[in-house]
Amino acid sequence: MLLQKKTTRRKFLLGSLMALPVGTIMMKGLSAAQAAEMAAPDLLDYKPIFFSAGEWQFIMAAADRLIPAGGKGKAPGALETNVPIFIDQQMHGDFGEEIYMQGPFNVHAPATMGYQIPFRPQQIYKTGIRIANSWCQQNHQKAFHELSDQDKDSVLTQLQKNGIKFADAGEENLVASQFFSELLSDTKHGYLADPIYGGNKGMKAWIAIGFPGARASFTEWVKQHNVPYPLGPVSLQGARA
Repeated sequence: MLLQKKTTRRKFLLGSLMALPVGTIMMKGLSAAQAAEMAAPDLLDYKPIFFSAGEWQFIMAAADRLIPAGGKGKAPGALETNVPIFIDQQMHGDFGEEIYMQGPFNVHAPATMGYQIPFRPQQIYKTGIRIANSWCQQNHQKAFHELSDQDKDSVLTQLQKNGIKFADAGEENLVASQFFSELLSDTKHGYLADPIYGGNKGMKAWIAIGFPGARASFTEWVKQHNVPYPLGPVSLQGARA
């Protein structure tokens, strides 16, 4: 059964909290955004539904290096915003498996030719993580998540630049940069998407960049450049920061 058709504990808790009168929430000293954050799963307690335990360690470590915490203005990182949970839930759902799969495909075609991989996103992750971890074992005698931050960054850079040859591992239908692009794109989406999809916990990313979220109207601020947006974001569920 697809995740979207289930009533998860997180959604039940979130729905319960969001159903409370605003006055009740404020009496408890919580904003609606804080209540939504409490309803979101804790990353360390979350049990992945698509990735295996080893794959999950890779996703956690890679996301942490792609969007580390403590950037400009001490913005939250991928782990603080539950980005790995977003990726896991997307791969478990329709996004991970529903894609046009009628060839012919040319994996070496320019990017302007569109999607040229005979793999669904699920297969891209499974294949990419397996080969990347195997390469790390051969060259560092450790799995990716066990490497130092400097070595993790080096591995990710080599994936991005096709420095790790997937063909050497017998994979002719996928190159390293394609796996990296999928990973980077999903990490960014998980960081900036509405919290209803599993990431951007507590709308922390939106708060950090001053994004209004799903507010019905903020047109009066569009042309006010270099002026901080004074109102916090609003989620699709109606939570306000």
